[in-house]
Amino acid sequence: MRIYTRRGDDGTTGLFHGGRVGKDSSGPEAYGTVDEAVSALGIVRAQDESELAEAVLDVQRDLFVVAAELATDPGHRDLLEAGVSRVDPSMIDRLENRIDRIESEVGMPTEFIVPGGEPVAATIDVARTIVRRAERRAVAHLAEEPDSLVVPYLNRLADYLYMLARAVEREWTPTRGETT
Repeated sequence: MRIYTRRGDDGTTGLFHGGRVGKDSSGPEAYGTVDEAVSALGIVRAQDESELAEAVLDVQRDLFVVAAELATDPGHRDLLEAGVSRVDPSMIDRLENRIDRIESEVGMPTEFIVPGGEPVAATIDVARTIVRRAERRAVAHLAEEPDSLVVPYLNRLADYLYMLARAVEREWTPTRGETT
């Protein structure tokens, strides 16, 4: 099997569970941006071998679930499995718990933050901005999908990455006190 299939040479791409759409349509725009966030978070993992790398890997795995949902034709979304290829409430709850834990231990910033104070934190901030773009793309793509939890997940993820970057700047350990 080869990596190239030539099927996309006409400007279309295949969807999860079947179907094809233009590569410039809202779905590929959304899940392509999620893929960018996964890659940016990979840079974070490559820079850090502590518990932070494991916390980031968890997020990267969740983003594959987000991308799977975005890459599925609405007519096939009933084939998706919660937490595997469809965002479920527990994924959002996990992020909220992590945000709350960081906020309780590190506190909220009291002034505007200019990214770049620490390389790993700056990379997390880049990933956060990509997640915000993915969120905007997902809003456009899922306008007719009120039951999807992709947008709330991406919204919460951007908040988590913001707080995680602030925590890294303060040399905080992501898994300290974790119960989830």
